Amino acid sequence: MESPNKPDSDPDSGLRERLAEAMAAEAAFSGWSLAAMRATGRQVGADADAERLFPGGPAEVLAWPSERADRRTVEAMENAGVAALKIRERIKLAVRLRIEQTVGGRESVRRGLAMLALPLNAGLALRLLYRTVDALWYAAGDTSTDFNFYTKRAILSGVYSSTLLYWLNDRSEGGEATWSFLDRRIDEVMRFEKWKANFGSWRAPKRWATRP
Repeated sequence: MESPNKPDSDPDSGLRERLAEAMAAEAAFSGWSLAAMRATGRQVGADADAERLFPGGPAEVLAWPSERADRRTVEAMENAGVAALKIRERIKLAVRLRIEQTVGGRESVRRGLAMLALPLNAGLALRLLYRTVDALWYAAGDTSTDFNFYTKRAILSGVYSSTLLYWLNDRSEGGEATWSFLDRRIDEVMRFEKWKANFGSWRAPKRWATRP
């Protein structure tokens, strides 16, 4: 099976990556703005090409490291050999690896989320979130094709998003508070799924037939 979010062959990919990396670092101070995009273009020797490389502007630059982080998470999961792990542990590891792949630091991510929260970027925000959770489920070995395919991604969207927001304000050593939070969120989901399964299997007793 081909890994999701795999980029097409692109002769400019190296330059795009350098520009996106530089802007992710700059965004912590200047935000994800056109001025920051042009400034980082000059830093990496692409001052005349920044808008050609990313015609969609800063939002397109932001999407580049996000999609690259998705791919790297899949690769890291494959290299880790997670087949022996329970699905709960696979998901936990996938979410953790994805957050650890974040570039630019917390303030850069915070400003990026603020930009994605703008109404004109709502479509991009949903697309990036979907690509991320789809990649995480792929990395965890999900092969569902029925309705569960969508419900799994909807549930993981909530787990991933809440964990990322928690991480933004986490100052614990090694992010341990974030990973504990992730554990609790997954526990909550597992309890809910177990309750749902039990509820679905419950059948009310048939009423006794009444005589005519």
